[in-house]
Amino acid sequence: MRIRKLELGTKNIIGERVEKRRKEIGMKQKDLLVQLQIRGVEINSSGLSKLEGQVRSVFDYEIVALADVLGVSVMWLLGIED
Repeated sequence: MRIRKLELGTKNIIGERVEKRRKEIGMKQKDLLVQLQIRGVEINSSGLSKLEGQVRSVFDYEIVALADVLGVSVMWLLGIED
């Protein structure tokens, strides 16, 4: 497992939760990318890494797809519900 080299950014509030949930369910970044592509969301590995590191902004349609793939609600990703 690679260690994050940079501190978390401030471009989004869901990155930390995306990474946490992805790891909880044992999903690799490449598997998440495939599932997002199936849902019509095109993000490359660098973009996903930046999203999880909170240094990339997230589009609304990406949040919906991420919630679907990760089996959580949009509200959970946004930190509104536990």
